[in-house]
Amino acid sequence: MAVKMKLAHIDTVFERLSQVMPDPKTELEFTSPYTLLVAVALSAQATDVGVNKATKGLFAAADTPEAMVALGLGGIKEHIKTIGLFNNKAKNVLALSEILISQHNSEVPQDRAALEALPGVGRKTANVVLNEAFGEPTIAVDTHIFRLGNRTGIAPGKDVLVVERELLRRVPEKWKKGAHHWMILHGRYICKARKPDCAKCAISDLCLFKAKTI
Repeated sequence: MAVKMKLAHIDTVFERLSQVMPDPKTELEFTSPYTLLVAVALSAQATDVGVNKATKGLFAAADTPEAMVALGLGGIKEHIKTIGLFNNKAKNVLALSEILISQHNSEVPQDRAALEALPGVGRKTANVVLNEAFGEPTIAVDTHIFRLGNRTGIAPGKDVLVVERELLRRVPEKWKKGAHHWMILHGRYICKARKPDCAKCAISDLCLFKAKTI
């Protein structure tokens, strides 16, 4: 059975991460719930840097569902062709924009089921939108958070749903809104997959990872 970090230590972990990163935000660039939704949908199997390069032109041309539909499939593809899986992603962006117009008065719904019903929007994307756009204390589990949850002992689990459930159960309420970003940024820049930078880690003394690089 996986060894879990003590709950008191988890509180300390987020206290320290909040001091290192007082105002954590997504590194995706957006100006509205709609552009956030599109950016997150495009970010699957792509870097935030790559997505931001593509969406700069895309959002200049279309930053509402109506403008995106007017841009059309060919226009969307032209803007996002540098991103992996761009053909399928372009179809999803067009289709979700049409659904927002026809079913949601062109607004991004603040409802998990409605978000997950949109083409190309899974649980992770819905969690990011609910957290970032609407301030809900959801924790979207990506590869960084999955690794961190298991490696540190904060929320061990065999799949993303187990890790998400454990995080929601074990992270103190006051840290939940920012937990997603603190963990992603820590995993991206410090607790990296191949070579974690344990010497620069603010929580290394609490982390249960046995193969520390100190």
